[in-house]
Amino acid sequence: MSTYTRQTGSTVTLPASLDEAVAALATMPAAVPVAGGTDLMSAVNSGLLRPAALVGLGRISEIRGWQYADGNALLGACLTHARMGRPDFAALIPALAMAARAAGPPQVRNAGTLGGNIASAAPTGDALPVLAALEATVVLAGPDGTREIAVSHLMAGLDPLRPGELLAYVRAPLLHAPQTFLKATARTGPGRATASVALVLDPARRTVRCAIGAVAPMPLRPLEAERWVAGLIDWDGSRTLEPEACTAFGDYVSMACIPDPADGELPPALAHLRRTVAALARRALGRALS
Repeated sequence: MSTYTRQTGSTVTLPASLDEAVAALATMPAAVPVAGGTDLMSAVNSGLLRPAALVGLGRISEIRGWQYADGNALLGACLTHARMGRPDFAALIPALAMAARAAGPPQVRNAGTLGGNIASAAPTGDALPVLAALEATVVLAGPDGTREIAVSHLMAGLDPLRPGELLAYVRAPLLHAPQTFLKATARTGPGRATASVALVLDPARRTVRCAIGAVAPMPLRPLEAERWVAGLIDWDGSRTLEPEACTAFGDYVSMACIPDPADGELPPALAHLRRTVAALARRALGRALS
């Protein structure tokens, strides 16, 4: 493990293993773990964050790749968007690869990491709705060992990081079934999502899982819409639906995620956002079933 001090006074520790990183956090409770730093440096530059110490995770090779584990992919927290966007990864988890390719310009994709996307919990994080739809879990490493919790519980604050813990891995199921990710942005080209959707078919469980991103502080699961459309699909046959059913699904999802206010009509901006969510959900279902 190596440590140096920047001119700003922040101590930067560069551990070579996960155990060393956990040890560094134990000795410096106020330290902030950092990998790609795309969100962290934005907060620092805007004056929102002034960390007294940083624990750099870039040298820890064990969390920079992925491995197979009992029908799942164990993804290292320092896996970059650029790496997830490659064809070999896309063959494993297509929707996550699509989200990684849409994460921003090349400099962001080369630096930004899967773990950083989760830890920063920005509503516009492209990987987040995919992980919610996959019902992925995270493996947290800390002074008392490791524990595993649902990504959705971590993002919702139901089971937050404990002192000295860091996000080590993401466990995602390998479904070998159609899945997709779509997003809408406020401008052309790569940019932050105004709305996004991840949709996953799970033929083994005869379920459709959908998560909507960017419209709320964390991804939303329209559970009733999922159950409704799953009941329409002929899982033993062609798994096709009429266009009207896909349209109805989009409307069902958008109403669930952006409901009518109790005291009147939706403001125009929210009405437009609802239409956007409906179109994304409809297209995502159509693409997954095609």
